[in-house]
Amino acid sequence: MKTKELDLAYKLRHALDESANQVSANTAERLASARNIALSRKKQGIAAPAYAAQPALASYGGAPSSDHRWAWLGRMGLIVPLAALVFGLIGAYQFEQHQQIMDSASIDAEVLTDDLPISAYLDHGFDAFLAKGDK
Repeated sequence: MKTKELDLAYKLRHALDESANQVSANTAERLASARNIALSRKKQGIAAPAYAAQPALASYGGAPSSDHRWAWLGRMGLIVPLAALVFGLIGAYQFEQHQQIMDSASIDAEVLTDDLPISAYLDHGFDAFLAKGDK
């Protein structure tokens, strides 16, 4: 138990002990009678039905004790989307790299098949011409 819960339990026990002396005789008899009835039922094995919250997997036929088999599903709830994001980003990066290589290859092919003299390729204005041509 947590320390706050223990502290509350001690305070409640102390308050109940202090007020036990102030209970009327009629109330004390009723409480004693209720205690005796509860003890007799316990001795006979009659127990009040206990309701407990069951996990969601129990409604699918799994016993609550078998929940540890499905615990990995909860952990995968975060890992799978993160892995998909990482692989998606890697795929997008590789696609962009491939596109840049293909664009460079197409420019190179156009330049190599053209009838310009070699001196035109060495001119700085030619780079500006190529840049304008892409737009």
